[in-house]
Amino acid sequence: MTHAFYVYASYSFAALVTIAVTAWTWADGRARRRELAALEAAGIRRRSARPKNSVGDSE
Repeated sequence: MTHAFYVYASYSFAALVTIAVTAWTWADGRARRRELAALEAAGIRRRSARPKNSVGDSE
């Protein structure tokens, strides 16, 4: 095994892992957004969401 083969194989593996983790994170984020949209459409709100027309709103 040559030094160049080892270097190219190592960098290729690192790039593949980086791409895989990025794609997994992106796909998971899309899935979570879909789940939140479905919950909000069903009337379920997050605790951190401010209720409409709450006391003290300046809007």
